[in-house]
Amino acid sequence: MRGFVVSELKHHSKIPLSTSAPEPKPGPGQVLVDVYSAGLNFFDTLQTQGKYQSKPPLPFVLGTEFAGRISKDSPIVKGCPYKPGDRVFGAAQGTYADKVAANVEQILPLPDNMTYDQGAGLFITWPTSYEALVGRAELKPGEWVLVTAAAGGVGIAAVQLAKVLGAKVIAAAGSDSKIDIAKRYGGADFGVNYSKPGWQKEVLKLTGGKGADVIYDPVGLINDSLKCIAWKGRVLVIGFASGTIEQVPMNLVLLKNISLVGLHWGPYAKFEQDRVPVIWKALLDLFASGKTVPVMYKHIYTLEKLSEALAAIERRETWGKAIVRIRDEPNAKL
Repeated sequence: MRGFVVSELKHHSKIPLSTSAPEPKPGPGQVLVDVYSAGLNFFDTLQTQGKYQSKPPLPFVLGTEFAGRISKDSPIVKGCPYKPGDRVFGAAQGTYADKVAANVEQILPLPDNMTYDQGAGLFITWPTSYEALVGRAELKPGEWVLVTAAAGGVGIAAVQLAKVLGAKVIAAAGSDSKIDIAKRYGGADFGVNYSKPGWQKEVLKLTGGKGADVIYDPVGLINDSLKCIAWKGRVLVIGFASGTIEQVPMNLVLLKNISLVGLHWGPYAKFEQDRVPVIWKALLDLFASGKTVPVMYKHIYTLEKLSEALAAIERRETWGKAIVRIRDEPNAKL
């Protein structure tokens, strides 16, 4: 079996693709899935080096998000709603491989109107953005939302969702081309380039001096963004793609009456299980209506080019959701 096996912690460029990786053996409550497409995440570049909060024991196969079919030789546990051949998407450790063992609770049926490539980037990206805006920031129609890294995977999902929720959206990115992506594919109303000094003044101008009511930040630009946040604004701490975990001046939090709100989607399965199906119903309804559409990077990578794909993410070259296509199927919707 092919698999991107991490036997010792090092940069992904120093790890070759294995062609003799052991096939995963499903444990209790798991099914075996033939992986067709896998979603790339920035944290993959950290996990190979032991710099991510999730540290699987060595050796492990890299990759978390996927879409595929239940394998024909998969065990089907009692009460499992799936059967061999069913199209599914979900999350599991080890998705950069031909097969992965996944917990039944961590997979969902792939909508009929979606390809494997589209489905591979759903399971972490979209509920993260939805719950951040709806559950944590309690976004209201008419409010201003500033999304940093707005052309990235979670960013462009947040842009789409904020628009559907009735917000006025300002896409922030490090280049004019990525701002254009956020407008063209995400539907952002305005854009600001945060590589230019004083970009916060543009946000204040766009909002009539008020500032953004909600700031969605997967980068680590909170301190800079506080210069253009509204009174009683909410800052959503989504991640630290810049590599720096900021130290926020708490006097600014006090003086502007703002809230700093974290969102880590993974632990919802442990601490707030009842909320998970509510979020997924809302998202799947939006996908079915066509109001939101997964945005994929223009280049689909192969498993053999995985390290090249991860390098592109490190260089901030990709936009939308970058996808690795593990295999094709003649009759699949690809």
